[in-house]
Amino acid sequence: QVQLVESGGGLVQTGGSLRLSCAASERTFSTYAMQWFRQAPGKGREFVAGITVGGGTTVYANSVKGRFTISTDNAKNTVYLQMNSLKPEDTAVYYCRALGTTIYWGQGTQVTVSS
Repeated sequence: QVQLVESGGGLVQTGGSLRLSCAASERTFSTYAMQWFRQAPGKGREFVAGITVGGGTTVYANSVKGRFTISTDNAKNTVYLQMNSLKPEDTAVYYCRALGTTIYWGQGTQVTVSS
């Protein structure tokens, strides 16, 4: 069973940056697509960014395109989400997901962007 642990959330002002990390308990990137989701208060969980198995292709939600970047470090079994030009509407709990024949979720990390 793959365990995912997110970190890097916090409080930042509008226009600031954060880098989220998602550490996997084992090698996952050759087997699972890795994704970031977020859930704002009172809203459903939404897709933010994803990277395909092997890391060949990335995809982003329109709301974050050009501001967020997903990447992986195979040596560290870690997927990152670099978030720049943050806006108050980016405030949410951010979750990491490993998508394969089985789906695994992390516990989430809170990101709060103050106006």
